[in-house]
Amino acid sequence: MGSTSGTSNGSAGVGRRNLLKRSAALGLVSVPAMSFLSACASGGGGSQDKAKEGKKTEQNPLGVDGSAALSVVIFDGGFGTKYATDANAEYKKAFPDAKIDFHSTQKIQSELQPKFNGGTPPDLIDNSGAQQMDVGVLSSKKQLADLTPLLDAPSIDDPSKKVRDTLRPGIVEMGRFDGDPVWTLYYAYTVYGVWYSQTALDRLDAEYPEDWDAMLALCAKAKKQGIAGWTYAGKYPYYVPFSLYPFIAKIGGREVLDSIDNLEPNAWKHPAVKAAFEAYYELQRKGYVLQGTPGIDHIQSQTAWAKGEALFIPNGSWVENESASVIPDDFRLSVGAPSALDASDKMPFGTLWASGGEPFIVPAQANNVAGGMEQLRIMLGETSSKNFTAQVKSLSALNGGTDGIELTPGLKSAVAALDKAGDNIVNPRIGDWYVKLQKEQIGVSGLGEMMAGRITPAEAIKKIQDFADATAKDESIKHYKHQ
Repeated sequence: MGSTSGTSNGSAGVGRRNLLKRSAALGLVSVPAMSFLSACASGGGGSQDKAKEGKKTEQNPLGVDGSAALSVVIFDGGFGTKYATDANAEYKKAFPDAKIDFHSTQKIQSELQPKFNGGTPPDLIDNSGAQQMDVGVLSSKKQLADLTPLLDAPSIDDPSKKVRDTLRPGIVEMGRFDGDPVWTLYYAYTVYGVWYSQTALDRLDAEYPEDWDAMLALCAKAKKQGIAGWTYAGKYPYYVPFSLYPFIAKIGGREVLDSIDNLEPNAWKHPAVKAAFEAYYELQRKGYVLQGTPGIDHIQSQTAWAKGEALFIPNGSWVENESASVIPDDFRLSVGAPSALDASDKMPFGTLWASGGEPFIVPAQANNVAGGMEQLRIMLGETSSKNFTAQVKSLSALNGGTDGIELTPGLKSAVAALDKAGDNIVNPRIGDWYVKLQKEQIGVSGLGEMMAGRITPAEAIKKIQDFADATAKDESIKHYKHQ
């Protein structure tokens, strides 16, 4: 992953920050309105027969009705669906009389919202993708089951441990949206950052840039060889925060992200936000972003990057699996933490965003609530967890679960990045708490417009702050705060 020495010296850093201030007044492009991903036919509704309460035993601590059908809907995205169907087979072993209704889709909201409204939701849902449902809204309408019984159940592998005691740090807390209930179980553990090919850097005789001057210098060097510095999912610009948010935290401290999550007045006007926006804006202004990026989606941007048309892409660790068919064998996939802005940054190089991903929910009105939770308990066992990691090149929420697995280059790099980060891991919640604000307003209307070239950083910040203020004042939206 290149050099791991400290940030640039103080005088250079101060000059960089001043330069960014001076370069902030030029103009930038817009992105087409977000189009939802296409998908297969709808399905996944619950049957009309409510499951009875089964007898609770050591092998069946949640009291699953072994003869009841189980309905599972999985988002068909970067992780595919085989890990889930394999877990279904494990459920079938435990409950051979159970019929499993499995459905995969990318249209989570448009297919499942009517089923929630009609009282026939499936028993377990992987609520992910561009059409994920707003868990804050669902929980406020009492449409989700509290997953505490699952978390307090004995784990599959070691009955002396509760499921909650086997999970990675932050997983349980992420599932809480209001007090004690846990509405969501994030199954994957995602490392976000700046993804790149170590082979491509070697060809440029370069190391991963640890400060912004080095980042710009490397982008300039690449441009001379016809290679763009960056690309991103232009149609879904909420991918940009995967590296931008930890960059903001690195510059100003994790409390800046907390204030943004809490919808505090003027949170987006913090100097750290301004400096980070101006730095990213400079990539566009200097022509270091792959031409045409604003008009392409996540798959197109990842394919261009994998083909060597751009060095860096902000993404999550699912990119290794999602782009497996286009990443060359000699790519040596790696992830970098945000480069430093300058020596006055509040957090050290290595500061990283890592958190639960792939949120699973059990609807309160599901026919087989206990079965939905039991399927998650199975998935959080070592067998299913190792299968997930081996198949999709991502860590799971199970703390461990990699023994005996040969880690892929990207996963090995992600584990090394987590080790380097130590306690300097941030987990912004705004995307979980306020889906529309994060995806449509901050993403498309704010960052998308700025990165495409239609508005300046100052204009983007004003727009985003206005959106955040409107969200804070909207009494129809449930609000959350860091405890």
